[in-house]
Amino acid sequence: MMAAQSLSLRGKLLNNEPLSGHTSWRVGGPADTYYQPADLDDLAVFLQSLPEGEPVYWLGLGSNLLVRDKGIRGVVIASSGALNGLSAIGDTEVRAEVGVPSAKVAKFSSQQGLRGAEFLCGIPGTIGGALAMNAGAFGGETWDIVSSVETIDRTGKLRQRTHEEFTIAYRSVKGLGEEWFVAAHFGLSKGDPVESKEKISALLAKRGDTQPTQMPNAGSVFKNPPNDYSARLIESCGLKDFCIGQACISSMHANFIVNKGGASAEDIESLIYKVQATVLEQQGVRLEPEVRIVGEE
Repeated sequence: MMAAQSLSLRGKLLNNEPLSGHTSWRVGGPADTYYQPADLDDLAVFLQSLPEGEPVYWLGLGSNLLVRDKGIRGVVIASSGALNGLSAIGDTEVRAEVGVPSAKVAKFSSQQGLRGAEFLCGIPGTIGGALAMNAGAFGGETWDIVSSVETIDRTGKLRQRTHEEFTIAYRSVKGLGEEWFVAAHFGLSKGDPVESKEKISALLAKRGDTQPTQMPNAGSVFKNPPNDYSARLIESCGLKDFCIGQACISSMHANFIVNKGGASAEDIESLIYKVQATVLEQQGVRLEPEVRIVGEE
């Protein structure tokens, strides 16, 4: 990474940056290199400077992500607070760069008199994470409203790709190859701003009533298995409030793990494996994590 330090980069370049301050679980060791680009042009210059084969990780608001205690060997690109372009295009399209919080896109679209993006208010991360995993909330999924995306590769080349170029499924997006998302174009429909605002308020109230939003968490930990709910399976095993260290299954929602203060990434990962083993043993169902686990073991 010495090459990057000699370039005229306009973003923020840090070495050995602790990631516990950048993840919603408030855990995680240091990243060898942490870069917050100034904009897409600056990002392109930075990517061009990387040695071939250098691992690259993207970080938004750090939700849906568990960074292990020894941290990340490689480069972390921080999009939050950086790639934050948000605009209306034409009558019914919204463009959002990957660092924009999903909830902000819901609110912005509502203010533009557009409907269809309200459910994004329930997704705790950024548009980048929502695109990468087809994040969903309240019955809606991100790619339901994506018309096209913008991507970048390691050479800094930008492309625009259509929805049809990807294979989309529940919490799954395939077809990106050696590229990363940098923006989404959402195709919405004309609506009533007041009606949309009321819908968002109702959805946020429901979220606050059913999820432990006041404690450090990473959103839903496990994908729902076909025709069932992970929370139901976990609760039926008597695991609500079960803890390893300060990592605990939430008493409000069994598919959430909360950090009660001082939990380590190892505590959380151990609890994830404990839940998987218990549900498999008692219910015969193998739960698949929705959260991404990254970093050195």
